[in-house]
Amino acid sequence: MTFAYDFDHDHGVAPRTLAALLGGKGANLAEMTSVLALPVPPGFTISTDACRRYLSTGWPEGLEAEVAGHLARLEQAMGRRLGDAVDPLLVSVRSGAERSMPGMMDTVLNLGLNDASVEGLAEQTGDDRFAYDSYRRFLQLYAKVVLGVEGGVLEGPFEAAKADLGVEEDAAVPAERLRSVVGELQEVVAAATGRAFPQDPAEQLRNAIEAVFSSWQSPRARAYRDREAIPHDLGTAVNVQAMVFGNRDERSGTGVGFTRDPATGAREPYGDFLVNAQGEDVVAGIRSTLHLSAIAERFPEVHGDLLAIFARLERHFRDMCDVEFTIEQGRLFVLQTRVGKRTGRAAVRIAVEMAGEPEIALTHAEAVARVDPTHVEGVLHPQFDEDDVVVATRGLGASPGAAVGRLALSAEHAVELHAAGERVVLVREETSPEDVHGMLAADGILTRRGGLVSHAAVVARGWGKPAVVGAERLQIGGGRLRIGEDEIAEGDVLSIDGTSGVVVLGAVRLSAAHPPEDLATLLAWADEIRAGRLGVRANADNGPDATNARAMGAEGIGLCRTEHMFLAEDRLPIVRRMILASRPDEEKEALEALREAQRADFLAILEAMDGLPVTVRLLDPPLHEFLPDIGQLALKEAREGLTDEEVALYRAARDWREQNPMLGTRGVRLAVVKPGLYEMQVRALLDAVAARHRAGGQPLVEVMIPFTISRAELALARSWVEEALAEQPDTARGSVSIGTMIETPRAALRAGEIAEMADFFSFGTNDLTQMTLGFSRDDAEARMMATYLQHDLIPANPFETVDVDGVGELVRLAVQRGRATNPALKLGICGEHGGDPRSIAFFAAAGLDYVSCSPFRVPVARLAAAQAILSLDGRPARED
Repeated sequence: MTFAYDFDHDHGVAPRTLAALLGGKGANLAEMTSVLALPVPPGFTISTDACRRYLSTGWPEGLEAEVAGHLARLEQAMGRRLGDAVDPLLVSVRSGAERSMPGMMDTVLNLGLNDASVEGLAEQTGDDRFAYDSYRRFLQLYAKVVLGVEGGVLEGPFEAAKADLGVEEDAAVPAERLRSVVGELQEVVAAATGRAFPQDPAEQLRNAIEAVFSSWQSPRARAYRDREAIPHDLGTAVNVQAMVFGNRDERSGTGVGFTRDPATGAREPYGDFLVNAQGEDVVAGIRSTLHLSAIAERFPEVHGDLLAIFARLERHFRDMCDVEFTIEQGRLFVLQTRVGKRTGRAAVRIAVEMAGEPEIALTHAEAVARVDPTHVEGVLHPQFDEDDVVVATRGLGASPGAAVGRLALSAEHAVELHAAGERVVLVREETSPEDVHGMLAADGILTRRGGLVSHAAVVARGWGKPAVVGAERLQIGGGRLRIGEDEIAEGDVLSIDGTSGVVVLGAVRLSAAHPPEDLATLLAWADEIRAGRLGVRANADNGPDATNARAMGAEGIGLCRTEHMFLAEDRLPIVRRMILASRPDEEKEALEALREAQRADFLAILEAMDGLPVTVRLLDPPLHEFLPDIGQLALKEAREGLTDEEVALYRAARDWREQNPMLGTRGVRLAVVKPGLYEMQVRALLDAVAARHRAGGQPLVEVMIPFTISRAELALARSWVEEALAEQPDTARGSVSIGTMIETPRAALRAGEIAEMADFFSFGTNDLTQMTLGFSRDDAEARMMATYLQHDLIPANPFETVDVDGVGELVRLAVQRGRATNPALKLGICGEHGGDPRSIAFFAAAGLDYVSCSPFRVPVARLAAAQAILSLDGRPARED
């Protein structure tokens, strides 16, 4: 097996199609070198095959010889030898997975420097300061990444030197002091590791390659892959590339640019640039950057070439590109490119505009496939709803949307606050990959340092989290945040606006975002693709929610939870009267009052959804959920006594109390033992249907019987509905169908028999997941889910993404058996999984007719459903 390939290797196909082998970075480096002939420093890529082999069985046999051969060709091309004492070649060693994971894995720069080659570099360049600054950088990075020395210890000598000299800029530290810093760093490394810093360039290279391989399994990389649904078994490629130096002198620099604005999608170059710096300085946010446009003034001879390369890359890849570049003494080099991370607003705008640009001309299917469903959520972020806010400070708006939360000054504290149910704003000097778990937990991110392509900015944009970076007035220390004369402690509330860069101490009222017009265009294209294949409904329990759902593009209601109507402040006392009734006439009076209230609720929903199907689930939860907490009543009885009404409620709560209410007297079982409940609900619903017909409406109602496990149960419950229907006009009878929720393993297994009595099935995957996996949702997510995911005991949280191997098998079986009995059976999903893009893809493949989710996730589901149909049809995401 071949493990390594030069950038100019002839693969016989376009290298950019080989990301699974070369990683995304390696594939694009090869594309730019061999296809586009751009000024890319030469190098070679060690494949993902080698990484997987290394992680499985150790260093692959034959890899050392391959690396030596490729290194020899690189040395010949450059006319230098790695680590040579006279004229040294230096290389970078970078990760590069199939799918972009910015900042999650390790990089080593300036490899090949040692005590001898640093003198050769100084001699060749005539610049002692440059040589020793490069050695200093290498020592710090290699010691941290490869040798595992703590980063703060390694920063000490250089920071002390700047403090002694009274300077802030790295470039102000002279060569002689840098020599001392290098010596001090070597002493730090020897003390921390018990051995001298390695001087053999070959040893340095092998160890760096192993470190990059191993970084694939780092906690931050695993956390990122969990968040982005990237498989853990892909591995990373390693790119070994000749170094070029943006820190050479004042005629040199480095930057990261985007061919379009990744925050807004505007068709103009965007990015950050630093003079006399290396690339890590830009992305790490340790220096305040210049806007990309500053290159026109500082390097006018390069600026036009850079913009031409941007345009060429965008036309070639037919997407917005992220480009890392370096200028070494006036000469431009492209170090890497990839499809750029972007905000939701930018993703939608870019996809729609590129469909109309003749030089790119995305098809509608390509445009729909180009936008991640999470990007749609990004344009629905809340915003400040107050104009007159007291601005504490401003930074750079790096990721749009507003966030209000409690201050956390460490990733760990952010996780703790999030686990306690608090909203969180994570505040750091600058973020690093070690902060990923805290960034995941945070609702918003604020940093003192960093630019628009810093780690915090890139990660926040990718995850759709509001972020403000480069707020330089922040002072962080002692568990407190100070801004000028103002000060707040950890746990206090602050607000940030990731669009404007505004920071406010205290809570600001938020309002929903206003989606751009481009989103309507994109979703219209998505609707065309999925039309007649996979519908999208909403879960709504009242008129306003139903109205909002329709405005979001819902094609009906997939779940109306009637119990939510009972919990309203004016309904709960009536429900309790019904439960406490000691005589039939008292119960009948309470049920009649509930019928009138529910009739009004149903009428509002049917009016909002006129002409579209509305699935109404009859009462599902056990009656104890409508009663006070038994523990609180017992405590009050012991302390101060109970009123007569409370005594009655306490008695009822004890009577209806069950050891395992999820498997107790609920759903159709409750209706069997208390038949007046369902009769009342059905009559209220049918009264509303009749009223809509009289008003000239077109009500379409699906009556759902919950928690059935047999044909006999559904047959009995169906008879109750049909008896009530028989009393209605013919027009009303034709507007109503009857079905059930499949939410137990037995119901799924007996779906063929149950389908004889059903017009439709709706899969309740929340309960089906609990009963199939034996997980209590509330307990499992709080206590064990994170640990199970960390140990790869389950592929994903089954309450967020459908468990394909367990729950999924039951769904497929129920679909097959149900339709075999009743070919006209309508099938839908109404659990939380109905809004999850990965789950939607499964439901589309399983043959369901529609998915249903919360109203605010309907746009996400519309896009995800269209992408699922494209995948089923085998239509590529990119039709090049």
